[in-house]
Amino acid sequence: MMSKNETLQQRKKVIAGGICSLILSVGIARFAYTPFLPLMIDEAGLSNAMGGWLATVNYLGYLFGVILISLMQELQSKYTFYRLNLLIAVISTSLMGITSDLMLWSLSRFIAGVSSTAGIILAAGFVMNWLKVHGFKPQLGMHFSGLGLGIAIPGILIVFINTDFSWAMQWQIMAMFGLIFLIPAWVWMPRPQKISSDNVVSAPRVNKSWLRLMMLAYFCAGVGYVISATFIVAILESMPALIGRGNLIWVILGITAIPSCLFWDKVAKQTNEKTALIASFATLLIAILIPAQFQSLQANIVGAMLFGLTFAGIVSLMLMYIGNQFPANPAKAMAKLTISYGVAQISAPAIAGYMAMHTGSYVSALWMAAVCMLVGIICLVNIK
Repeated sequence: MMSKNETLQQRKKVIAGGICSLILSVGIARFAYTPFLPLMIDEAGLSNAMGGWLATVNYLGYLFGVILISLMQELQSKYTFYRLNLLIAVISTSLMGITSDLMLWSLSRFIAGVSSTAGIILAAGFVMNWLKVHGFKPQLGMHFSGLGLGIAIPGILIVFINTDFSWAMQWQIMAMFGLIFLIPAWVWMPRPQKISSDNVVSAPRVNKSWLRLMMLAYFCAGVGYVISATFIVAILESMPALIGRGNLIWVILGITAIPSCLFWDKVAKQTNEKTALIASFATLLIAILIPAQFQSLQANIVGAMLFGLTFAGIVSLMLMYIGNQFPANPAKAMAKLTISYGVAQISAPAIAGYMAMHTGSYVSALWMAAVCMLVGIICLVNIK
């Protein structure tokens, strides 16, 4: 039996372990592709369409991982899968710099997508599990600050190495950098425990209409998120006034995302989860429209900050909302909801890539994302 002080110290380690898992499995294995994309187009001969294809394969891997988790009944199987994915995150990042073969790149992006479930789904469920077992409020705002840190920390590294190393060497450096976060993500994340009935707070029964609207809204958020998150640096670098500024704006986006989940947690407490979700969707809609309409540095910094402020907050709010509805096995419930998010992330990048190839820019893809966010807002408004 741990003392109160020991429990508080353990809580810090569990949350830090979860944050490190996000930095590694999402920030490095998944998000590093975004600032590396323009470099790979320039140096490795990657086309816009193939860039979109690789993003699609990455999200296909993510969806595959989510489906696997949704089928897992045993908590210990999930824990083993979590640790395996931490290793895959490093291996897949290194593989990107070893070859220029499209099939091997596709394999790398696929297994990187699978590995990203370690931070977003599994670690989130484990952190919520530990907090509930030890009598803490099951809030995930601090955990999902790792999404912002996962953009900002590798992004800062890229700013320093971007001009001094080839695209291939930069992938290798990023893989070695990932080892720093693998250790605490491995050591500090405890095995999940079954939650007794005393620890479970009863939740209202969820009707099918509620769940369908939530899944459709999350699908729309997935389209809005993935088009900007995948192509924003390439979009900005294509604007004459912003050439050479894309990576810097990417870092600003990541820094803004760090406190975003805590911010939206507070909004949800002061209003309610539905109101907070509608507000976050509306903010993300504005963030998507800014680069579609404006090419100035100032406007796009504001757009990046708004995007950073919302995308992680939406994930946190959605997963916390669904996790509270299914307290006995939150990771499984989160996985089911996330399937709709994953489907959006598979289809949208490929469509955006081909739209860019035929139109010469990603502006039309941004408008598609904006329309989807509007549909998502309508879905949330109609949730009872």
